[in-house]
Amino acid sequence: MTDVTYKISPWFKNRGVILVGVLVLLGLIWWLSHSPAGPTLPSGETERSTFTVHSGDLEISVLEGGSIRAREQVTIKSEVEGRTTILYMVKEGVQVQPGDLLVELDASQLEDQKVDQQIRVQNAEATFIRARETLEVTENQAQSDVDKAELDFRFAKEDLVKYLEGDYPKELKEAESSITVAREELRRAEEKLEWSKVLFQEKYISQTELQADELAAQKTRLDLDLAVGNRDLLQNFTFTRRRAELESQVRQTELALERARRKASADLVQAKADLRARESEYEREKDKLSKLLRQIEKTRIVAPSEGLVVYASSGQMGWRSNSEPLGEGAEVRERQELIYLPKPGSVMAEIKIHESSLELVRVGLPVRVTVDALPGRVFNGKLESIAPLPDAMSAWLNPDLKLYNSEVSLQTDQDELRTGMSCKAEILIDHYPDALFVPVQAVTKINGDPTVYVVHSMGAEPRQVKIGLANSSMVHILDGLVDGEKVLLNPPLIPPESSLPGPAGGESRK
Repeated sequence: MTDVTYKISPWFKNRGVILVGVLVLLGLIWWLSHSPAGPTLPSGETERSTFTVHSGDLEISVLEGGSIRAREQVTIKSEVEGRTTILYMVKEGVQVQPGDLLVELDASQLEDQKVDQQIRVQNAEATFIRARETLEVTENQAQSDVDKAELDFRFAKEDLVKYLEGDYPKELKEAESSITVAREELRRAEEKLEWSKVLFQEKYISQTELQADELAAQKTRLDLDLAVGNRDLLQNFTFTRRRAELESQVRQTELALERARRKASADLVQAKADLRARESEYEREKDKLSKLLRQIEKTRIVAPSEGLVVYASSGQMGWRSNSEPLGEGAEVRERQELIYLPKPGSVMAEIKIHESSLELVRVGLPVRVTVDALPGRVFNGKLESIAPLPDAMSAWLNPDLKLYNSEVSLQTDQDELRTGMSCKAEILIDHYPDALFVPVQAVTKINGDPTVYVVHSMGAEPRQVKIGLANSSMVHILDGLVDGEKVLLNPPLIPPESSLPGPAGGESRK
């Protein structure tokens, strides 16, 4: 037999309800074990209560619990980083307009951080300005050093050309001219000396005059030798050395120019990198200050739209939640939901479907919803969605419990339905207008086969039956029984492996 609602659903919301449920279950077991006497079994067991099989209207459904939610609502969250304390919070149930203050969080620590951050921004700005001015100075100095090195290199090349094409030819000509003059003077001195010797022999001049002419000739000869020596020194030594010096000067100034350019480039790169770093630091500190200012602004939360104030904790309170109610003085964390502002209009029911019912339910099935706060009222709707994965909170609290969050749209816009109201949703799976059925407790399993104990004049005997779906109390009998037969409501104890099949062949009653 496939039982849809033979499980405890909805799950109890507090320990008191759980305790009452346990007591009711124990009372039911006692009542079944002490029910009025029935047929005597061949084994000698006491008589048991019976049920007469008959056909009638059978409705298959799944009953789940949940709560009423607005289909569309604005969720107000804390956007302040870390944990903060609520200084003010609007009263729950108040109708607010756009711009009304909803929550004010403690901003004292953020104000202190703002003052410190403003000082950091000023220091970073000063450092950035200094780096920017340093870059200007470095660029000017680098240009100056490169210009000077280029000028020195150009002058060194010009000096080399000037010496090779100007100074050296001039000095060489001067040396040749000195030699020519010295030779002419020597020739004249030697001619004069020859005449002086003739005149001395003729007794026209004295010995002293002759010696003076000899001395003058000797001097001109020495001058000629000196002029030749100066020319040879210029050609063989002075020119070579001076040219080497000037060529070396050209190479040195060229290398100095390269060094100046590289140093200027390196200094500029360093200065620009330092400027970028200081600028980035300055921008980062300004961003931090802007973020602090935004955080301070977010400590005052105003209503973005019109709506009825519903505390987020009100919808989360229950046996699954350990959160405290929100209020002034409470501490909240970043991204924590604080307030819901439901939009006027349609509402929905939020329920959790047990995994054992997943094969039976599907999106689009009709649903009947009853609200605890409105007894006697039934609201019609349909199943809109089923979550693909089980609820993480339920699985964390009980790893063996797999519940799937689902939504039921309600065909109503009644003002009396408010967010957070507890409700029960009956999902209508199928309807049989003329079906044989027996109570779910009358069916058990023997060796894996659904079995009932049929009562007759001699007692009761097991009989295998073919079963269909079941609701919370009755199971559909497809074959094996006829109208008017009686079955035991409390079959004899059977081995532990025998059990009543649950929804989709899941867990069932033993």
